Amino acid sequence: LQDLVSQPDHTDSPVLVVGQVTTLRKHLRWFDERPLFGTRVVVTRARAQATDLITQLEDLGAEPIEVPTICIKPPLDSTPLTDACSRLDSFDWVVLTSVNAVTSFMTHVLEGPGDVRDLKGVGLCAVGPATAEALAGYGLRVDLIPDKHRSEGIVEALCADRNLADARILLPRGNLADDLLPDALKRSGASVTTVTAYRTEAVDLTQDHTQDIYRLLLEGRIDVVTFTSGSSVKNFADS
Repeated sequence: LQDLVSQPDHTDSPVLVVGQVTTLRKHLRWFDERPLFGTRVVVTRARAQATDLITQLEDLGAEPIEVPTICIKPPLDSTPLTDACSRLDSFDWVVLTSVNAVTSFMTHVLEGPGDVRDLKGVGLCAVGPATAEALAGYGLRVDLIPDKHRSEGIVEALCADRNLADARILLPRGNLADDLLPDALKRSGASVTTVTAYRTEAVDLTQDHTQDIYRLLLEGRIDVVTFTSGSSVKNFADS
């Protein structure tokens, strides 16, 4: 015991527990019995969107390591977005394919002369539950969530019980989005207006602690790397 007391500042020093308190072990080990206890998880999501994921991982006992590989920025030219937001009542549908699209689009709507009331009578289609939840944060109820949370699912859902011929659809999206969705909607007869609501840019990983992450990976000390977009994968692999 004298040796233990003489080294109180050494975090690696052994700890001796004696007495009746040792019988409480089975009641107090909830901390290390969590399903992801001790699991090192790299989170590559943009820093502004990573908080919820990190919190959930911590609640499950994991050790999250934040390494944002992308960042979300406003469009270089917001004129098309501003124009679309000024005439929302001219559209039959607004289709939103990501939480980032919701955030950027709604921020632009609210920063302009109008407000959410301009969306009255406009159908709102969200690609999935997370996107719908983001819209709910602005007091908006989604009219349609496809069963398949991807481009073809959106088209199938929109065409299921309605004719898209001459339907006017606004598609706010990121700068890296491909044309699969707007092209499919146009083939269904819709008139589609695509506008860039946000930009996804790569983060310079060499300016952060990322080299330590790669070292940990090489040493087998990382258990899981999470990706929430193709751009995150690409930048992580390229760096």
